Amino acid sequence: MFERAQKNLVEGVNSPSRGATVYTGGPILLERGLGSQVWDADGNQYVDFMMSFGALIQGHAHPRLVSVVSQAMAEGSHFAAATSAEFEAAERFCRLVPSAQAVRFTNTGSEATMLALRLARAHSKRTRFLKFEGHYHGWYDPFLLNAHSHPPDQLGSPDNPARIPDSEGIPPATFDDVVLAPWNDVSALERVMQQHGRQLAAVITEPIMANMGCIPPREGYLQRLRELTREYGVLLIFDEVVTGFRYAAGGCQEYFGIEPDLSTFGKALGAGFPIGAVAGPRSILDRLRWQESMVLHYGTFNGHRLTMKVVAANLDLLSAPGIYSRLHAAGDAAIAGLRDLFSRHRIHAIVQGFGPMFQIYFTDCDAIRDYRDYCRYADVTRYSRFIQRLLELGVYMTPSNGLHWIISTAHTEQDISALLDAAGQACRELA
Repeated sequence: MFERAQKNLVEGVNSPSRGATVYTGGPILLERGLGSQVWDADGNQYVDFMMSFGALIQGHAHPRLVSVVSQAMAEGSHFAAATSAEFEAAERFCRLVPSAQAVRFTNTGSEATMLALRLARAHSKRTRFLKFEGHYHGWYDPFLLNAHSHPPDQLGSPDNPARIPDSEGIPPATFDDVVLAPWNDVSALERVMQQHGRQLAAVITEPIMANMGCIPPREGYLQRLRELTREYGVLLIFDEVVTGFRYAAGGCQEYFGIEPDLSTFGKALGAGFPIGAVAGPRSILDRLRWQESMVLHYGTFNGHRLTMKVVAANLDLLSAPGIYSRLHAAGDAAIAGLRDLFSRHRIHAIVQGFGPMFQIYFTDCDAIRDYRDYCRYADVTRYSRFIQRLLELGVYMTPSNGLHWIISTAHTEQDISALLDAAGQACRELA
């Protein structure tokens, strides 16, 4: 089947993260999913801890969502016209997200971050923005700078990072308005803001660094970032495409108690359907109004009726009492179990993160705190071998160390036990 796929698809896939670059010998072709389980084309069954890179917050084929989709298809999936599904989804969204007075739906997280930057530039009348090393904000040209790992000797100094484009085909001038800085370092942040703050339209950041596995912010870091952006009149954009609706119903901004000026969402918002969103105050979002001076944002599939129906149902499910305490409990149990296994088998590895999202790093360090730590100290080859063995033992996860383990509402205690049993066997072999 993979040979057949390669005849018409580049590398046989539609995204490099699914192909032979990540999966030794070629990808696993998944054919079916139910709850926390998936089955491949050869009939093998796995417990899924990748969950569509975090999109499947409710697991596979949740019966409520299956019913919603069936009814929406029967009535007409999309009209490219105003529908009640749009405002019903928006009402639920704005009730849950603390900073959202209004929301604009897009089709992907990449589109959402593109729009957020355009809004920030229009609102501030400035063009420059700050992004952090290792953070991925979609494949929009200006964001594709130092978003992937590179050999440590190519990174330059933290005070003057080397600027490394992540793609060919981007004119160098595209990055003229990008200020690049290390993340999770308050002193470095203060220096950069002192030097560039009055010229910046925005600072964009993941509240938890999710593009190098799972790197939580140091205590007080996000709070200081919020203080500095206000001091210099810079809009703070939280990119919650990964973290949104995962740690709390209102995302990381609710969990950490910080109100950004703009925030972007995707993945878990759509429960498996393509979606993005930009949220913020009316004073900024109203710049999308049709008028002589406006921020243009078109899209035939914006507010796709079927997807809006799924979003509304998904947000209702996530509003049920106890959902997030169960997500956190399941994730914390997996993390504690894995840490115990590595300790007992004397394997130099750490498990970083908390609750519904975490990552394993094979390293002698006690923590991976930023992009440079990841590039220097994470043994990505050993991680890939570990995951390949877990795949053979019935645990589905991407071998890319730069992604993360995901807990969904479908995961059970039995699933966590199955993970730990497989990881225990892999640890015995690895040791």
